[in-house]
This record gives sequence, structure tokens and C-alpha cells, in this order.
Amino acid sequence: MKPLLEITEKGLHCSAGGFYIDPWGAVDYAVITHAHSDHARWGSRVYITAESGREILRARLGANAVIETLSYGQVTTRNGVKVSLHPAGHVLGSAQVRVEHQGEVWVVSGDYKTESDGMIAPFEPVRCHTFITESTFGLPIYRWRRQTEIFADINDWWRTNQTQGRTSVIFGYSLGKAQRILSGLDGSLGPIYVHGAVAKFLPAYEAAGIRFPTTKDSSTFSLTSTRATSAMVIAPPSADNTPWLRRFGEVSAAFASGWMQVRGTRRRRALDRGFVLSDHADWDGLIATIKATGAERILVTHGYSEVLSRWLRENGWQADVVQTRFTSEVEEEGEVLPPES
Repeated sequence: MKPLLEITEKGLHCSAGGFYIDPWGAVDYAVITHAHSDHARWGSRVYITAESGREILRARLGANAVIETLSYGQVTTRNGVKVSLHPAGHVLGSAQVRVEHQGEVWVVSGDYKTESDGMIAPFEPVRCHTFITESTFGLPIYRWRRQTEIFADINDWWRTNQTQGRTSVIFGYSLGKAQRILSGLDGSLGPIYVHGAVAKFLPAYEAAGIRFPTTKDSSTFSLTSTRATSAMVIAPPSADNTPWLRRFGEVSAAFASGWMQVRGTRRRRALDRGFVLSDHADWDGLIATIKATGAERILVTHGYSEVLSRWLRENGWQADVVQTRFTSEVEEEGEVLPPES
């Protein structure tokens, strides 16, 4: 019997329903888990995404893209196949895709985070027979501290830099991570500047009712300002080691990412600080989610898929690896930070 979902040259395809999920190329009907560029590609005829992710996807794909939306939990039917979207907790508008046909249920996780960040709809496990899960941080070494502790560390670092007369610059992916960092900053400490790549996504978050500390465009920063060295700057990783960074004078640079969990990553990037803050599930989150789905079969993709699938088989699941074109946490401007070898 043909599987309900299968990998093709254009990505994950449901032939019975006539649609793809996060296709790699242009297709007629694309169901999108979220608007990061490794999941949302330009050129398809119609896109469907979560209602809260409409404006984010619009910013990614442009004004001419045809975008249809579903509220979380709302069911649409295509050729007898039921499709619904459920919160993934990754970034604004991120969704798991539930597909049901003739009593068989598959769920595609997309990227997901199990700790609520207090901004977007928190992750909800969805019961199914087959679960396709990411495994970006699918090693037991990846276990996250609570985000409140990380935010306290970031604000303390900012205060220390102020006493040393250095501008604080923190790098985080411009969609999702940057907004999460901003939400945790103490705006009373000093002015907050954001790179243009970060600023373009803020209106969509604010339209969803999310409130942030006041920000300024990084292009307006001046070293002659009386509060210049008290500033915090949020920028994408692609801005590191570029002429843009020189405008801030003497800086202390940090990166917020799950990759900071591993010794040596910060040193190789010549950073002063690394903050372990990820928008993906850690090892415990992955295992807890898989258990909560009740799925008999697990298909693993993105990241440490071989490790996770082997662990699952050793512990009683039917588990296999699904090969895709993307295997790492991908920066939306195209930078890839590979897993540790």
C-alpha cells in the first residue's frame, strides 16, 4: 500500500490529497509549517499556513504570493484527505500538520519548541499513528535551561558591558530568535537597536498582540550619543564580521543559539559570550513529544536523525530516517551553522 506521505524530488507529498508539505520547489499546493526559508520556498501556486503566520509568510514570499490560512485546529478537506494545523511553538505562525485519510493519521512536526516562550501559541502534542519529527538537537547533551534564567544572564551581561564602556551586540536568527531575545530584555537598562533584517518581522508579531520594549533602527545609532555604550543591538548572525558592525565602536559580541551548548562553538566564532537559547526542542523535549503522540512509527529528519532513530528502535519504536535537503538549524538569510562533528 502506498504511504499517506512520501518523499519525492520536490519534498514531502500526499498524493491522495494532491498537496506537498514544505516543498523544496514550486508546486501547485503547498502546506507550510512555518516561514523560515528552508521550509517556505517561493514559486508555488497556492500556500496554506496558520492564520497567525500569514504576515510572516507574506514578508518572506512577497505581495504576489497566494496565501490561504487555517486557524489552529480548523480542518480542511482535499480529495477526501483531512488536513489541520496545530501549534508547534517554534516561531510565530509555526504549525504541525495533521493529515488523516481513511482512518490513518500522520503528523508532520516541522520545527518545534516544547517550552512556552510566553509570546506565541505553545506547542501541543497531537495523537497519530505516524509522527515525522525533526531532530536538530537530537543528542542527550542538548538539554535546555529555562528561558527566564537565560534572559537574566543576557541582561546581566548587558549591565557588565555598560560598566566597561562597550556596546552589547547579540546575534540571533532574524525570524523567531531575535523577537524572543527582544521580549526578554529589560528595556529600562538602555536603548535597544535592531538590524533591518530583524525589524521587518516585528510588525507581524505586534499585529498578533505581542508587545516588545521600544526599539530603534540600527542605522540611526551614533557613537556620539550620550548613551551609545549603554546600548543593546540585536542582529542576525550574517551581520557578524561585516563593515556594518564597526559603527558600534568597541563591542561585546554574543550569540543566542542551542549550538552554544557545545564547548568550542563560541570560540570558533570569536564571540565573547554564548547564550544557550533555542527555538527547537531539546533531547528531553523530543522524547516527551514522541511519547505524547502515541505514534507507533516515528520518521526522523533534520539534524541528528540517525542517533535519535537508533535510540527509538532500541526502546521499542518503529523508527526510520527521512532524508531531506536540510539537516541543520538554518539561518533565514541562508547561513548554515552545522552540527558539531
